[in-house]
Amino acid sequence: MTKSGLIEAVAEKTPHISKKDTEIVVNTIFDSMTQALKKGERIEIRGFGSFQVKIREAREGRNPKTGEPVHISAKRTPFFKVGKELKEMVDNVPPEAVQPNSARELA
Repeated sequence: MTKSGLIEAVAEKTPHISKKDTEIVVNTIFDSMTQALKKGERIEIRGFGSFQVKIREAREGRNPKTGEPVHISAKRTPFFKVGKELKEMVDNVPPEAVQPNSARELA
């Protein structure tokens, strides 16, 4: 699902709200989540999961093409941890009900 698909799904469930207003609401939610993560705050959505920022230390890596050592700077990266309820709901779907989303899964 894409963000536009999410907007469509919300718009279908809320016909009394215009699609443009639905788009504003969805964008506001994502913007608020982004701002919270930028501040280092943790986001918890009960029954779904939590988002937090993990700090990756600087390290030495290797250029896969040449094998030469490369310095990789420290960075902050968003991390999602799935909630127990969502994990159980996804796990309870029979494999034949899942549609493949790439050619690799078809093989």
